[in-house]
Amino acid sequence: MSELKQRINDDVKSAMRSKEKDQLLVLRLITAAVKQIEIDQRIEIDDQQIIAVLDKLAKQHRDSIQQYEKANREDLVEKERFELGIVQKYLPTALTEDEIKQLIADAIAETDASGIKDMGKVMGILKSRAQGRADMGQLSAQVKAQLG
Repeated sequence: MSELKQRINDDVKSAMRSKEKDQLLVLRLITAAVKQIEIDQRIEIDDQQIIAVLDKLAKQHRDSIQQYEKANREDLVEKERFELGIVQKYLPTALTEDEIKQLIADAIAETDASGIKDMGKVMGILKSRAQGRADMGQLSAQVKAQLG
């Protein structure tokens, strides 16, 4: 069992013991998302794949927060922020703005990217290096700006 998966399972047990219902709900959603992939693909996923799942869940929460803010639903914004905080607890430390700029510069140099047509190659490298540590949508926009 992967280290991250074990940590999540341990936190589920801890939340059950301490009767933290809200936290337990989020942890069970994470566990269900991981199990769904394992069942669908008939594999045991590793930490990198779990980070990809967590990254997807975090993006969904960020999108929900934006939607709820537009609708002036502060109660739902608070709930989504709480859940996002729990998901982010398992993601690697976020990259700084300078680190992101350096990663982009390195990826462009590595692929000899000269225009927007090379964006797929650059994003392929960035995805493996920044998954779970940066918003891939923002990263994509920055790459597009530099290549375009």
